[in-house]
Amino acid sequence: MTTPEYIREIRESGAGHRLLLLPGVTAVVVDDRGRLLLGRRADTGKWSLVGGIAEPGEQPAETAVREVYEETAVRCVPERVVLVQMLEPITYPNGDVCQFQDITFRCRATGGEPRSADGELLEVAWFAPDALPPLEAFALERIRLSMTEEPTWFEAPA
Repeated sequence: MTTPEYIREIRESGAGHRLLLLPGVTAVVVDDRGRLLLGRRADTGKWSLVGGIAEPGEQPAETAVREVYEETAVRCVPERVVLVQMLEPITYPNGDVCQFQDITFRCRATGGEPRSADGELLEVAWFAPDALPPLEAFALERIRLSMTEEPTWFEAPA
């Protein structure tokens, strides 16, 4: 994930490597055949859902639409919020520490041909839910939750 300019400015203006709480989104994009849109990340080489960081003043649903289009060239419409969750802090190799509040949206694809559009993904493809590549628990849980219409409640980790 490329660091947005406004975050670089915050770090350079005195925040340094200290913890930043950042708004992020994850998009579970489904096409009219029920397939899921996944991208293979350039930084890890692993398949994952599409997501990113909100820009100042941007609504979370707008962030999901923008990130999906920027990274995959697929157009989508958010249908509902699947999950809002505070993730564990992470420390990047350069020492920067971030904690993301992730808002996961289930989105319906409305057009475009999937491709790696901005270099953050090595490849992009549609996958049937029963033929997914290896995914981390983060993505699998969000996919599972997006496929049900029932409300989900989570307890804080012990």
